[in-house]
Amino acid sequence: MRQEEIGQLMIRLAKEGKRVLRLKSGDPFVFGRGGEEIDALSSEGIHFQVVPGVTAANGCASYAGIPLTHRDYAQSCIFVTGHPRKGGELELPWDTLARPGQTVVIYMGLGALSDLCAQLVAAGLPGDWPAAVIEHGTAQSQRVICADLARLPAAVSEAQLSGPSLVVVGEVVRLREQLAWFDRPK
Repeated sequence: MRQEEIGQLMIRLAKEGKRVLRLKSGDPFVFGRGGEEIDALSSEGIHFQVVPGVTAANGCASYAGIPLTHRDYAQSCIFVTGHPRKGGELELPWDTLARPGQTVVIYMGLGALSDLCAQLVAAGLPGDWPAAVIEHGTAQSQRVICADLARLPAAVSEAQLSGPSLVVVGEVVRLREQLAWFDRPK
């Protein structure tokens, strides 16, 4: 369903006197369009309640064994969207993203992965900077591909990732080898 249709459906059902639950994966306020949905409800005078979820960045990184921050590797974390604007171009603050001592989590970045990696290297990160793509994070079908920025697009292409994915860029990715608890035999 298109976003506009979701809002209209919630409003219609609520006005019919029904209790409506909009269940979203992840946190509805981190690239989840939850703000747009409650704005539509509010503008119609419909009472609502928000129960926050765990953002995909936290859930997926945890299940992949990649801490988003670590005092020895990353003292900050930035969330950005990798979904290009309508013109097809990524408009991100590349100089801000290409810094050591932080982790960058890119939502919806699989389709623009080659451009993302190239832009981060052009902005100053070395080609051998660690990165990962987490597909279907937190699900049994989860797959994690780790490589450096220069090789990540080819590694992801070779693995034929195509599902919902997050990109994690930063030295914390190096910790996956020892912390990848979800992939280990139970």
